[in-house]
Amino acid sequence: MSDAERDRDAAAETDAGEADAADRRRLGAVVLAVLISQVLLYPGVPDLVVALGAPAGIDAGMWFLVAEFGAFVTFAVVWGALSDALGRRIPLIVVGAFGGAASYVALASLPGLGLGFEVALLVRVVGGALTIGAFSLSITLLMDLRGGNGRNMGTAGLAIGLGAAVGSVVGGSLADLDALYPVYAGAVVLAAAGLLAATVDDRAATVSTRSADGTEPTDEVGFRDVLARARATPGLLVPLAFGFVDRLTAGFFALVGVYYFQDPATFGLSAGAAGATLALFFVPFALLQSPFGALSDRIGRFLPVVAGSIAYGIVTVGVGVAPAYPIAAALMVLVGVCGALMAPATMALVTDLVEPEVRGAAMGLFNVFGSLGFLTGFLIGGSATDAFGYTPAFLAVGGLELVIALALLPAVRSLSPGAGLVGRLGAEG
Repeated sequence: MSDAERDRDAAAETDAGEADAADRRRLGAVVLAVLISQVLLYPGVPDLVVALGAPAGIDAGMWFLVAEFGAFVTFAVVWGALSDALGRRIPLIVVGAFGGAASYVALASLPGLGLGFEVALLVRVVGGALTIGAFSLSITLLMDLRGGNGRNMGTAGLAIGLGAAVGSVVGGSLADLDALYPVYAGAVVLAAAGLLAATVDDRAATVSTRSADGTEPTDEVGFRDVLARARATPGLLVPLAFGFVDRLTAGFFALVGVYYFQDPATFGLSAGAAGATLALFFVPFALLQSPFGALSDRIGRFLPVVAGSIAYGIVTVGVGVAPAYPIAAALMVLVGVCGALMAPATMALVTDLVEPEVRGAAMGLFNVFGSLGFLTGFLIGGSATDAFGYTPAFLAVGGLELVIALALLPAVRSLSPGAGLVGRLGAEG
């Protein structure tokens, strides 16, 4: 190769890297907006469900959240496999975001129309089916970019954590003014996500239609083929299991944590103060995602996934047994740090294991397991709290995180033992 050809290739690689960086920022902003729109509702759920016609209590709040995440479970893989089969992601992201925004407008209109809580749950199902498309495919498109799987998933994790932090603080403040204000705000933010997504270069076509050596494949990959190949990937169940239990804990905090911090028998916080307390978890979770994701690229996934999960479970239990609010608040910060250590490494492990042409379906499966985790966290948390109180509920959820982490330690070690000292520890452990 001549010097001129090398210079031309280097320039093209630089341009491609700059394009990837720009798209990484835009996609991160889309994920950020989707999470803000979702979490805006959480701090005010106790009052919102009453405004929508439900009786007061944690049971109605549980079903309000379960309705949305049930749709996430049902449709996450459908969106992912459809995008792989079509070779397009951006149009589906836009449809999902605008559809989700419309569902929020419909939800806010229900009290004025005199419709009951059952209709509100139906709207939540439809909105969840649409919103999960925007969320899951935005993360999948991040997976398509160059620059390191840990870095790309760190961007996704930063957006998720920051979106949850902003949503919890702003949502709590809006809910103190009116129970429906967070719903209107969520509609605006989701619509903005759709507009922003339309400006991103759609990489799915080039990623899914070329083989590893850059040549065109001889036959198309259909919807069923994509789904089957993703499901058959060896070792994929390991990050799926961690995604399940990690989001189970997050779902638990989204429901039980809100009631826990607002209950007069515990800390008696307002909706705004409860939202700010949730942000104590989400802010470090957001800010540390990118550096911890890059760290997992260097040392492997073993230590971040396993050690992060064990610490996460222990600190979660600590929040539930904290004798005073300042201690509980400090432990919420530690929960965020532990979550930031494990989350990007877990998502990056999905990317490590699957072929580029089935990434959409694989990330859809990951989000299905994650949404099942949220559902389980809502159901276990709501039911256990209603039956036994807050402390046993925190013990059950934190203990489950510990059990999964210890049980799957050998499997993570075999898939990604790590590099250097960490790798030697993983191989010998």
